[in-house]
Amino acid sequence: MHELSVTQSILDIVLQHAKGRKVQQVNLVIGQFSSIVDDSVQFYWDIIAKETLAAEAKLHFERIPGEMTCNSCGHVFHPGSETFLCPSCESNAVRVSGGQEFQVDSIDVE
Repeated sequence: MHELSVTQSILDIVLQHAKGRKVQQVNLVIGQFSSIVDDSVQFYWDIIAKETLAAEAKLHFERIPGEMTCNSCGHVFHPGSETFLCPSCESNAVRVSGGQEFQVDSIDVE
């Protein structure tokens, strides 16, 4: 449900930067750990962008993989879906060091 407010923020940013021009595409960068669901954003976009200059804009989602750093050995890795253990030393003392991104990267306008 939080995608509705997130999508409204995206639309506000896009319309602000479009400066009255018709928006053709919105390029979004979304990290694996950001908990944003592409289909939900697209669903809300189709509803709230109606009757705006972004109504026909296509959303392009670029997914960034999650990245973790081991606090024990310093190894940087992309975790699998089953474990967050460090693949180098098997420590569970790890921290998220990437993949939390969520941003409007660019927009294409007429």
